[in-house]
Amino acid sequence: MGISEKVAYLKGLAEGLSLDESTKEGKLLLAILDVLDDMAEEFADIEDEIVDLEDGLDAVSDDLNDVEEFLYETSDDEDEEDEEDDDEYFVTTCPECEEEVIFDESVLEDGEVVCPNCGAKLEFDLSDLANATGTDEEDED
Repeated sequence: MGISEKVAYLKGLAEGLSLDESTKEGKLLLAILDVLDDMAEEFADIEDEIVDLEDGLDAVSDDLNDVEEFLYETSDDEDEEDEEDDDEYFVTTCPECEEEVIFDESVLEDGEVVCPNCGAKLEFDLSDLANATGTDEEDED
């Protein structure tokens, strides 16, 4: 039995006792029952508001989950792109224009490197190349 039902039961008991409103005790008991009735109504209103808040919180939680999924999904895609960009690349200086030339292994497989600044074909011994970290490539024989 909820609070509202209990207060209604007490009101019924008070009416069954035929409390006299002209006595001090009768006035006090009836006033207490009125306060209890008001409190029961307030509790019912508060319970309704709590249900509304829970619904709103569930909606916000669902939206937050969608945002997290989007962010983590985007972050994972960026990580995959970063992994693809982690290919080894090399740096050399063009003997014609003396500009730095950066290229990756696929250019080496083609057999020639063309300077993007002046268009000169670069020829060099592979042991002279330095990778992007600044270490020299060494032939392992």
